[in-house]
Amino acid sequence: MAKHITRDQINDHLNSGDAITLVEALPERYYNDVHLPRAIQMDYTEVGEKARSLLPDKNAKIVIYCASTECQNSTKGAHALDALGYTNVHEYVDGKQDWIEAGLPTESNNHS
Repeated sequence: MAKHITRDQINDHLNSGDAITLVEALPERYYNDVHLPRAIQMDYTEVGEKARSLLPDKNAKIVIYCASTECQNSTKGAHALDALGYTNVHEYVDGKQDWIEAGLPTESNNHS
């Protein structure tokens, strides 16, 4: 079962350079618009096909998030990762909206 993690805890991990993998569980177009620093994109529907190649270490610290508290993609993705045997999955329930509203840094793949 995924543990919950807060915005401040994630920010502390990023600032400390800790080994942490952020996974955005939203479709690629939303990820390309804006995502958390160093995050990778893996829609919750793609966990079964992409997890092995994108997340080779099943004991690594993984933080999965989606758009907001209303969005259930991160919960579904966390359950899918648990089912595949990942042991250190954390869910950032408040999601990208909370991160952006706090004024924390983001990245974008759109160059327009």
